[in-house]
Amino acid sequence: MEQVKKITVYIMGKAYKVPADQTIMGALEYAGYQLVRGVGCREGFCGSCATIYRKPGDYKFHMAPACSTLVEDQMYLSQIPFVPTDKPVYNIEKLEPDYTAFEKVFPETFRCVACNTCTKACPQDLEVMDYIQAIIKNNISECADLSFDCIACGLCAIRCPAEMVQHNIGLLSRRLYGKYLNPRGKNLKNRLQEIKEGKYEQEIRQMMTMDKDNLVKTYHGRDIEPDYRDVGAD
Repeated sequence: MEQVKKITVYIMGKAYKVPADQTIMGALEYAGYQLVRGVGCREGFCGSCATIYRKPGDYKFHMAPACSTLVEDQMYLSQIPFVPTDKPVYNIEKLEPDYTAFEKVFPETFRCVACNTCTKACPQDLEVMDYIQAIIKNNISECADLSFDCIACGLCAIRCPAEMVQHNIGLLSRRLYGKYLNPRGKNLKNRLQEIKEGKYEQEIRQMMTMDKDNLVKTYHGRDIEPDYRDVGAD
């Protein structure tokens, strides 16, 4: 039986031997740590497992999602209990889809000094500074587009000298875009009315009683709607 190669990592200063092919999260659990906080999808999408680590001979702290970063020999690991974040309560119905929304909800947005540390910290390689600057230039659509793949891990906020919460700022831009700026398909209003009137209730109840094989067959046999870009907008 082939032996699994093991390396040494340090967790909270204590040395552990762990398999070399483990992620940081896997190494923590292999070492006996029960993770009940800072764990979500385990697939690199939810952003809840932000972690910091150091490597031998490197003075820098590195940051990454623990579930999608492989361990290295002599790596020093430490979980972050939480990341600094500001979650103000706002009513999107009372906000305009322009920079004034951010003046009200996230005024710190306009303290951005364009240092680009947020972009360097992003595990998704997003142009974080650029989408913040887009808001300052009153381009909400560009911010929504550039921040679309954000997983809200908050690592950008940890590095920000202006104490911004870029991930939540980007989220507001996407909400504003979806509410006010995104073109509506021609049939959207009619379809929403049909749903409200219960037109599809019988089909939904029928699908809820199907077994997996019939659900798969129904899914693959459905009528495919045309691409939204070909439908047009009001």
